[in-house]
Parts: sequence; structure tokens; C-alpha cells
Amino acid sequence: MNVRKIFGVAAGALGVTWVVRAVWDIPSAIGASISAIQPYAAGAATYRNQRFHNTEPSTQLVAGAGPSLLYSALTKRNVGRPRVAVPVQTPSVPAEAADLAVTWYGHASALIEVDGYRILTDPVWSERVSPSPLVGPARLHPVPTPLSELPPVDAVIISHDHYDHLDKETIRELVVGQSAPFLVPLGIGAHLRHWGVPDHRIIELDWGGSISLAALGRERDGTDLVLTCTEARHFSGRGLVRNTTLWASWSIVGPTRRVYFGGDTGYTKAFAEAGAALGPFDLTLLPIGAYDENWPDVHMNPEEAVRSHADLCVGDPGHGLLVPIHWATFNLAFHGWSEPVRRMVEAARAAGTTVAVPMPGQRIDPNGLPPRDTWWEDVG
Repeated sequence: MNVRKIFGVAAGALGVTWVVRAVWDIPSAIGASISAIQPYAAGAATYRNQRFHNTEPSTQLVAGAGPSLLYSALTKRNVGRPRVAVPVQTPSVPAEAADLAVTWYGHASALIEVDGYRILTDPVWSERVSPSPLVGPARLHPVPTPLSELPPVDAVIISHDHYDHLDKETIRELVVGQSAPFLVPLGIGAHLRHWGVPDHRIIELDWGGSISLAALGRERDGTDLVLTCTEARHFSGRGLVRNTTLWASWSIVGPTRRVYFGGDTGYTKAFAEAGAALGPFDLTLLPIGAYDENWPDVHMNPEEAVRSHADLCVGDPGHGLLVPIHWATFNLAFHGWSEPVRRMVEAARAAGTTVAVPMPGQRIDPNGLPPRDTWWEDVG
């Protein structure tokens, strides 16, 4: 018996199995085709030649970035990983939603409480942010709680269709486990339909478009909540073709409280415009991670997040509370794991901005902020 040959055949079979598993679901995970998206995108002010565009000059990568990116990929690939395990809290969910609070689940996934309503943002519960379950950026900390243990939510909002913000498996589970509508920028509804989300649960909006929960039949205790799709400076794409769907931030306005969810965006004049039209905001959730000198237009750095908070608070950096998102959960750039939050805290201190940095799973109530904690210093 040729033992070496038998092992070789077995290893080959295992290798083929792994490859098949890695690529099997990719077409479905990528989402809808351009032809399925186009009817819902056509007619938007920023949609030209079958692509969406930023209103400000923007590039995904600066000219000549290739050599710098190659060097970073070879020398800094693991610099964004924490030294020790990231601490995670089991979320404490009250029976009734508060006037204002937020529970951060990691990256851009958060449960926002506004005037008694609950809004879920960019829910991603999968292990990897990739079309394949076996290849791509993996979590740096576990999900704080199973998706099935979330309380009933009143709406799910999506900022754009990148894998770290729009996850097929999470969406499918929410369709079954929740009854809330999905509020998305133009074009993203095609992805949701492709994954089995019913039409009546999909609301697609252009920048400036608004919808009230009362209009959706979800009014609670005589109050209402208005959600507005606001301009962001970013890009989209789940395959080889970019910008076939719109990207956005979101304003959430109730009778007494106002919240702004940044999603993923570069610094933009649209923050000041949103502050003037819809603010000042009592709580801002703004991205502080995955920045790089090679893509400055489409991702904010920590100092720009603090500046954006002031814009959203109508020029008053001391108004409201800034909670950072889009850091700590996935290694998506070439900066240190804790660098974003360290830089943000320093910039906020200089500007006089109040910040709260929850660990994954921690609930933050601006009316009763916990004592200052620098938990990230022990991690990164």
C-alpha cells in the first residue's frame, strides 16, 4: 500500500473541499446584479452613467498610492491587531427604550434608543466581512450577544453596501427574528430583495429623503420618530464594480432627542449642512478608524471625527456626546489597534467635546455616564 499516495489524495480532497466551501456562496453574498439595482437608482441627482458620485471631489485612492500600499501590506499587515483579548460586555437591555442611549456591538453595529424607540444600525454579526465565510477580515472580538437576543427594534438602518456594513446572513436572520423595516440608501434594496427581504419591509431613500415611523404604522405612545437619509462622502461596491448603490449617513429625530449616525464617511461639508437643517444633535456616532493617508477623502481620521461632531452640533463642540464607531472590531487599515481612540480622546479634550468610549456590548446613557475609563489602554 502506498501510504504517501493515499495521504496525498486525501489532502487533495480536503483542499478541494475547502476551496469549494470558500467560494460556494460568493455569488449570493455579493448581492444583486447591476441590472436589478439600476431601476431603483436611476433619477437620483448624484447618479450618472450608472454610477453614484460624491458632491465633493473625491478619490478612493490618491494618485501614486500603489508603492506605499504594497509596502504597508508587507510590513504593517498585523499592526492593527490588539496585543491581548478585547474585553466584551454582555449587553444590559432595559425593558423599555430610554429617551437617549446607545449600545455598541462593535464596528458600526449599534442599538440606538431615541424617545422610546430602538434603531439598529449596520448590523454585522458574521465572523468575517467578506463574501466568503472562510476568507477575509475576521473579528478581533466575539459578538457581545447572539442576534436572537436583541430586543424588538423599530427600524434597521444601513449606511452602504460594503461587507463590514451590510451582511447577508445577518439580514436573513433579522428578516425572520424581527418585524422592523429596513431603511436603506438608493439601490441597496435590490440586495435585500435578492436575499429574500419582502418588498413591504424595504424603504429606499435618496439623500435628503425622510420617513417617519408613524407613516410606517410604527407610532409608539403618541410620539413619532423621523429618519433622514443624509449625505456622506464615501463609495460603495460588493464586487468588481463600484458605486452602483448609494452611501449615506442617517439623522434620527424624535420629539425631544436627536441622533446622528455617520456610518462610514470622509470629512464633508454635509456635516455642517445636516447640523444646520436637522441638529443640533444630542448624540453622534462617528467613524474614527480605517483611515490612511492614501484614502483621505473617503474615511475620516479621529481629529476629523471631533470636528464633524462640532459641525453636527451647529459649531458647538461642547454640545451633546460623541461615541466613536468603526474601530476595534476588524483590522481594515495600517494603523495601530488603539491609535484611533487615543487620537480621538486627545482631540476631544482639546476641543472641549464630551466623549464616551464603550467596550463592545456596553450600553451608554448620556444622562448617567460611567466614570472615565481607559479600558483600551490595556488592550492595544
